[in-house]
Amino acid sequence: MDRLYYLTDEQFEQINRLLPLEGGRRGRPPTVKNREALEGVLHVLRTGTPWRDLPNAYGPWHTIYMRWQRWIERGVWGEILKLLQRLKGVDLTIVFLDSTVVRAHQHAAGAAKKKESPN
Repeated sequence: MDRLYYLTDEQFEQINRLLPLEGGRRGRPPTVKNREALEGVLHVLRTGTPWRDLPNAYGPWHTIYMRWQRWIERGVWGEILKLLQRLKGVDLTIVFLDSTVVRAHQHAAGAAKKKESPN
């Protein structure tokens, strides 16, 4: 693996102020630190790696994915993107969309059958 971490300590400190505290008041302590989770998310977003193929060095893929989902739901991820835009001039109006096209069988579309014309 070429590079496991994408952020410098200075960059992470800027972003860390936006992240919720690690661990809540209840339950067991988190197994993955915020930095590892953030780096894992950045790895997936940068490389296009499927979540299940996330290197173990970041922690369990499902943990990273769920943390990212919570950050999105709470608006934290949007704030991180805004911060990155201010710090590095990231243009959030440019979005690349990766999609996979699966061709369906021609009869799978469910179109109505043509009626034969009476001749």
